[in-house]
Amino acid sequence: QVQLVESGGGLVQPGGSLRLSCAASGNFFSIYAMGWYRQAPGKQRELVAAITSDGRTNYADSVKGRFSISRDNIKNTLYLQMNSLKPEDTAVYYCKGAGPFDSWGQGTQVTVSS
Repeated sequence: QVQLVESGGGLVQPGGSLRLSCAASGNFFSIYAMGWYRQAPGKQRELVAAITSDGRTNYADSVKGRFSISRDNIKNTLYLQMNSLKPEDTAVYYCKGAGPFDSWGQGTQVTVSS
């Protein structure tokens, strides 16, 4: 049973930074694309950033230039570096991938507020 466990969220002031982590159990993490999603109150869950098995990345327009997705295939961990955070980035952040990693974890809350 694959598990995805997100961590690293918290309360941060506008303009601040956070680094989210997603620890994945299971085999063959390195060969699957992975992504970070977020869901703000009253809104649909949306894809924020994605990374392929060979490291190509893609971002939502709203986070381009501020967020950076990366992966450590030795540690089976996905990361999201978030800089220049804005109040509109407030949401629960989730990771999910392809294949056996196509499931939701519990998420991690990010709150951007002064």
